[in-house]
Amino acid sequence: MTALYRKYRPQDFDEVVGQEAVVRTLRNAIEHDQVRQAYLFAGPRGTGKTSLARILAKALNCEQGPTATPDKTCNSCVTIANGTSLDVVEMDAASQRGIDDVREIRDHVVLQPVEGRFKVYILDEAHQLTDAAWNALLKLIEEPPPHLVFVFCTTELHKVLPTVRSRCQTFLFARPRLAELTKLLRRVADGEGIEAPDAALSLVARSARGSFRDAVSTLDQLAAATDGQVTVQAVLQLLGAVEEEALFRLCDLVVDRDTAGLLAFVEELADQGQDLARLVTDLLEHLRHLLLVQHMGEVPESLPVTPETRDRLRSQANQLGEGEVLRLVDLLHVAVDDVREGGDPRLPLELALVKVTRPGADLSRESTAYRLEQLESRLRGEAASPRPVQPAPVAPAEAPPAAEASEGPPLDLDEIQAAWKQTILAAVSERSIPTYSVLTEARPVGLEGGRLVLEFPPAASFHRGLAEEPKNAAVLAAVLHEMTGRKLELAFEVGEGPAEEAEAEDEPATEEEIISLMKTTFDAREIDPKPDA
Repeated sequence: MTALYRKYRPQDFDEVVGQEAVVRTLRNAIEHDQVRQAYLFAGPRGTGKTSLARILAKALNCEQGPTATPDKTCNSCVTIANGTSLDVVEMDAASQRGIDDVREIRDHVVLQPVEGRFKVYILDEAHQLTDAAWNALLKLIEEPPPHLVFVFCTTELHKVLPTVRSRCQTFLFARPRLAELTKLLRRVADGEGIEAPDAALSLVARSARGSFRDAVSTLDQLAAATDGQVTVQAVLQLLGAVEEEALFRLCDLVVDRDTAGLLAFVEELADQGQDLARLVTDLLEHLRHLLLVQHMGEVPESLPVTPETRDRLRSQANQLGEGEVLRLVDLLHVAVDDVREGGDPRLPLELALVKVTRPGADLSRESTAYRLEQLESRLRGEAASPRPVQPAPVAPAEAPPAAEASEGPPLDLDEIQAAWKQTILAAVSERSIPTYSVLTEARPVGLEGGRLVLEFPPAASFHRGLAEEPKNAAVLAAVLHEMTGRKLELAFEVGEGPAEEAEAEDEPATEEEIISLMKTTFDAREIDPKPDA
């Protein structure tokens, strides 16, 4: 029996779905007698490259043509559709990729077509031809006989030699939209007498990720597995996909910070036989949807979701904070990496859910910054909860200064002092070790408005001078802005100390002290002088 994706492949330009620009250009070229000698069709698998190459061959060799509307009934059209035409040669470049295969093409192209007007060569997976084979074809592609047309199909355009691309007209095939895939699946289901609700076909279309062939092949398999009675549950069982309800429930539990509920729900899904690797992938896709809604203010029309799901996405995006979404996405990438290496994603998934719901259990810098933000919220009298997308404005008793209001939330010196060594300096060390070495002697002593004062001991005046250099001050300012959300003005001072320390400061440093300080500050090392020649 013929597979459904072959049975329902398009037979003329009118049946092609999702490639309007390519179809329009080829139609116009045929109608205005502007057909060129070589075409390069590039795009993801299953988007119709080979099918459109056959349609082009039909349009050129149809008994009524060349015509943009081949009749599909003449002997030429029928033999091309069946793959038995002597004038249309289809080659698999994955297995016929050497220079000997190209020599065979060169020996045969001089022969005139048997019954049509053109001899059409269709090379699938053309990027797998060797460089020697491409170079042997170059002259033939540029100056072919008048009856010869090449169509190269590839999924990896970047692997095709630039000298070949410059001799071809290149067409980029786009992935079809969800609505187009669903419409095609409905036509196939009705034609084969398969009973399937729109929700099931939508799931099949979403799982195909832009491939017509994958979508129709999946429907073919489902029809065989369910005896023509395709249901949503059958699709989920076959594909291993996660129900949307499960994804919404996971994020609702994150909103509630219900760590125990999250771990129990993961356990429940695992007991049901759910593929946890697929769960991680689908959850990342769901978080991406939430992120788009939060930053765009609405659900984009391009998202492959139903109207009911759009309403729930909008509601959940207002409940789940942007910080939690970004944090969870970063944490889930660990699970993705484990899957790629053949590991079990369950532990990384559970760790990600625990860390995002219990920031206090996470000792990373991002978690420390989050806890600092929550502390600031409490000091401002706000609830320590995720910030909604559109918070209700609160009228302050007294308007703050314009500059301070625009910079971000108010800060407290005690908070900066508490986070100075373990959080702020740790972040500085990740960006610049020399800057970190300079600032280890400093400590925050004053915060007024947007001005932070750092004090150095009297014996570290040299460090103070280095800290004032623009490159070092810029590193610290960037870290502070990342941590606090405010752009602070920095001031560096030398503190007062005992008299003996001040006198020691006035004494010039010895050579050994200068060398030691340069090693510490600039990560320098001594170089032995070259012996005299």
